[in-house]
Amino acid sequence: MRRQRQAKIVATLGPATSTKEAIKALFDAGADVFRFNFSHGSHADHQARCDIVRQIEREAGRPIAILADLQGPKLRVGQFAAGKVTLAEGAEFTLDRDPAPGDGTRVCLPHPELFEVIDAGQSLLLDDGKLRLAVLGRSADKRAIRTRVVTGGVLSDRKGVNVPDVVLPIPALTQKDLRDLDFALDMGADWVALSFVQRPEDLHQARAIIGNRAALLAKLEKPAALDGLDAIVAASDAVMVARGDLGVELPPERVPGVQKRILRTCRQHGKPIVIATQMLESMISSPVPTRAEASDVASAIYDGADAVMLSAESASGAYPTAAVSIMDRIIREVEKDPLYRQMIAAQNQAPLPNSGDAICSALRDVTGILGAVATVTYTSSGHTSLRAARERPMAPILSITPNLSTARRLALAWGVHTTVSPDVRNEARMVAAACQAALAEGFAKPGDQIAITAGVPFGQPGSTNLLRIAQIWPTQDAAAA
Repeated sequence: MRRQRQAKIVATLGPATSTKEAIKALFDAGADVFRFNFSHGSHADHQARCDIVRQIEREAGRPIAILADLQGPKLRVGQFAAGKVTLAEGAEFTLDRDPAPGDGTRVCLPHPELFEVIDAGQSLLLDDGKLRLAVLGRSADKRAIRTRVVTGGVLSDRKGVNVPDVVLPIPALTQKDLRDLDFALDMGADWVALSFVQRPEDLHQARAIIGNRAALLAKLEKPAALDGLDAIVAASDAVMVARGDLGVELPPERVPGVQKRILRTCRQHGKPIVIATQMLESMISSPVPTRAEASDVASAIYDGADAVMLSAESASGAYPTAAVSIMDRIIREVEKDPLYRQMIAAQNQAPLPNSGDAICSALRDVTGILGAVATVTYTSSGHTSLRAARERPMAPILSITPNLSTARRLALAWGVHTTVSPDVRNEARMVAAACQAALAEGFAKPGDQIAITAGVPFGQPGSTNLLRIAQIWPTQDAAAA
């Protein structure tokens, strides 16, 4: 099943999409990656959905990626004796470490790390930014934080707390995350998303546990991450702009510019980037999106995003299949706009001084000059295909790999259509197999030209150093080479 677009779609699974029929409908509508949100659901729920995805993958003959999204260290207030309170503007309110139920004057904040770093003049945002508290100070024993209510409202049990002005001294992996990570790796997740990344060290900790069992995606939700953006992107395999919490901790007017900055940095490093949160939010309850939402998705594609993501729209909404379908249509409409190619070309980054970048940069030029119908990349680790995707060539990227795990991970990358095939050991077999795959996958017909890149010696990761032009012949047969 070849997608008629280059950017990819990530769809979150949940209560509305737990059956084989529902998940298959999302895949048929255009989902390339399925996100499993470990903030919700049991391990048994996730395993059941994973089994269904793998069954659909076998039946479709197309690699599908599973993204395990860890909850991360989400800060939350404790409980109130009455379940909720109303905080009035100008009133004082205390957050402390007393586990007793709260009232209109205080509530427990069960995160001692915050008491070590918070200071007067900083802000606390509650319930996704609906309420704002100005910090007046903390007690000498660091067990209470005095605040004044700047923006009041109703505050109920276990609502989230955001701290935009502080780098929190807490690990990105909680005890729950460690349990979930072990399960996700045993389940066979292809990508692991690390939430609330603040610094490169957060990723190093996760990488030490994951090893090569999955690829690592950094979710950027904290303003602190922007201070070390280059290092964080370099330490990750992909990045997600998670505009939910990021949009709470940053002023709304800053989010678009920050999104573009992160996009540009990921292109420079050749790392896939996913734009997420509230993309088609109204489709949780409406069969069609707002025009502003359609424009939001389109803007991400014009900016060169590798993928766009649906959250509650596909996990718990009333119209999950329609949400994937309209996202697919928006992407295809943008990608056939001549302005799109101009914008993508304007964003191209200078190649790094190594053979892989030089070959992939030449590959982009060759496909444009010759009108090649496909860019064929041979890869074992996925590196060659990702470098080719960084160049955003005119022709789609047909990636050939002997590793199913690599094929699944590449489902997140722009323009990459991956097939699994036995490794080749010489150039003649490489060319014949590439031509046969281009025919079989519907990228080419007899008489067309394709551009092929690989590494010699074959099968050695990170050795991209060969570029070959080939023409498709009517009797192309890999076995004949």
